[in-house]
Amino acid sequence: MSDIVILEKVYGDRSGFEKLSRKLKSLIGELEVEWKLSVTKKQWVKVSIGGEDEEISANLIREEFGEVPYKLSRISEEETYRGRFTDLGKMGYGAYVDIGIFSPSPKDALLPLYYLKRTFGEMPVRRMIKEFGWVDYLPVEIRLEKVEFGTRSVEAEFSEKQLRTIKKWLSDGHDKLFIAGTVSERIEEALIKTGHGRDVKRLEELGLMETLLILKKGTHAPGIIKEIGPLIKPAVIGAVKFQV
Repeated sequence: MSDIVILEKVYGDRSGFEKLSRKLKSLIGELEVEWKLSVTKKQWVKVSIGGEDEEISANLIREEFGEVPYKLSRISEEETYRGRFTDLGKMGYGAYVDIGIFSPSPKDALLPLYYLKRTFGEMPVRRMIKEFGWVDYLPVEIRLEKVEFGTRSVEAEFSEKQLRTIKKWLSDGHDKLFIAGTVSERIEEALIKTGHGRDVKRLEELGLMETLLILKKGTHAPGIIKEIGPLIKPAVIGAVKFQV
């Protein structure tokens, strides 16, 4: 039996399990293998697989979804990693990103306040989080700048690619919603039910349970949140607003 902790989380309404099962069936359903899904520490998904085609299946899963580093000793400075925002707004000295380090103990990477201010301007981190629409579990790509194994300290910056994406989100003039905690299909259903499908320019799946809605110009985020929010509980919604 092989266990792979993939770069996806399931939480919120847990609809991600069903969607992930469908994806796995499409990926390895023809092979001689059985699998089971569970969540490990901090909601990362563990895929347990066994059977004749276990090795080839494990490789296909790693290739498709990626795998967390798991151990602190496996990460390196100047390398990029995919992770999720965690505990946003709880600390005033930066923002934490969970990249899946469990051993010797769970450890998140810190985007320090001085880096955030240098990159986005002088403002408190909590205001930054609110204005940028950041929510816990939002997938981001970071580059590790400093790893101290003795103190188990990990400092990071956004990757160049991620930084370009964030700056585009903040400058294109379209209100946006970041929705974490349900699958995109449920969001689409809520948009259709409320008649707001016509107000969305584009829907992007950022992760299994994380979706970005880019609204058409002239459509304001608060109005959409009010309408679809009650239909997608317990999902959390962050917004980028260009006009009040």
